[in-house]
Amino acid sequence: MTIQSPEGTRDLLPDEAKFWAHFKAVASDVFGAYGYVPIETPVFEQTDLFVRGIGEATDVVSKEMFIALSGENLKRLLDGGAVKAKSRLSLRPEGTAGVVRAVVQHDLVPQGAPPVKLVYAGPMFRAERPQKGRQRQFNQVGIECLGAEEPSVDAEGIIMLMRFYAAIGIPVEATELLVNSMGCDACRPPYRDAVKAYMDAHADELCDECKRRADINPLRAFDCKNPGCAAVMEDAPKITDHLCDDCRAHYGTVKAYLDGAGLAYTEDPKLVRGLDYYTRTVFEVQVTEGMGSQNAIGGGGRYDKLVQEVGGRPTPGFGFALGYERCVLALQAAGYAFPPARRCDCFVACVDDSVRAEAFSLVQALRDAGLASEMDHQHRSLKSQFKLADKLDAAFVVVMGPDELAAGQVKARNMQTHEEHLVDLAAAKSLLACLAAEPSGTEPLGIAEVFGGIGEGN
Repeated sequence: MTIQSPEGTRDLLPDEAKFWAHFKAVASDVFGAYGYVPIETPVFEQTDLFVRGIGEATDVVSKEMFIALSGENLKRLLDGGAVKAKSRLSLRPEGTAGVVRAVVQHDLVPQGAPPVKLVYAGPMFRAERPQKGRQRQFNQVGIECLGAEEPSVDAEGIIMLMRFYAAIGIPVEATELLVNSMGCDACRPPYRDAVKAYMDAHADELCDECKRRADINPLRAFDCKNPGCAAVMEDAPKITDHLCDDCRAHYGTVKAYLDGAGLAYTEDPKLVRGLDYYTRTVFEVQVTEGMGSQNAIGGGGRYDKLVQEVGGRPTPGFGFALGYERCVLALQAAGYAFPPARRCDCFVACVDDSVRAEAFSLVQALRDAGLASEMDHQHRSLKSQFKLADKLDAAFVVVMGPDELAAGQVKARNMQTHEEHLVDLAAAKSLLACLAAEPSGTEPLGIAEVFGGIGEGN
């Protein structure tokens, strides 16, 4: 039997793998303009990090985490033994907890220092039922800003994310930005009690899962996809009616900044994020058409208690994550297609094997000059080599034969216009050597200029 990829995972084949690299590069450019610098953390962490940081009662921790065990520890468990806390590991279900752990461990926000702004990208893992837009291994890009509690940080992050979506090609008119405040330790507990009391009064109308949530984390019921529960929770108390003065002022200032930036948004008092660490500002970006119920493509908010939860000093934080696969679905709904991964500026064809060494040398010179080049490695006929060049979408084919080579020439053909002429090989190599010696960052010449402007009237 042929071995397939694990359920809930998929391969990024060359065209999409190249787009994923482009996706990360655009994020680096957009977020870098706001001062965000890269960080890489392990794909697995101590399980306690997620239990303490995300919350033991969340679905992510209680149901969806993949536990990572060495063979030795698995044997120890099967034999009835225990595994040490530092050896209890889980694949990361999200990126924030690991970044915060790194910030604490390496003291990236010392007392009195300016906030640290970090961006990450990579795979996350959740043991969910696979469906369109929801996988067990998925990719995220995210940012974390630690050390500043001003609402300007929240608004800046939201604006930055929306600019990224525009830069990557997701139409603004196809998205909706939802914002809310989840309050703080002063105002959220009474609000939770009010929601619980409401849910208890409507218990016979709720699903079993929401009945359980009423005792553990009643705010999670706002996320339930059961239509009956959604109808019940529509009339539940709203957090915006229970905010303390400080949280109300913070939320109002965030909205004022968004208004000043001309950014459209919808206030959604039922919006809660699925992780326990959020405080005050929360937001989510959804695609309005073509993605069904899995239409959230990114979101986040403020988490002013998380650093303490993982053992650090009190340090305010704000962050968001955007799902790569969801963004791809949004792009495809807007008509986007991945560009080909392979680029071929020039294909060097050999008339026979006697010129292969010289052809190999020319291909290397072309590549050294920054021009993507290929040659045949399977002793194909000249006709088959031209077919291969067509398949590679080569812009030019340089034909090298013994007679031309004896005269110090090669024949170059523009594959679009089919114009061709003889080119002095020594002159072409000299120009390529000059291009290879140009300082990094210099705008390179195109292949047409190297071979005498073929197709440009020469």
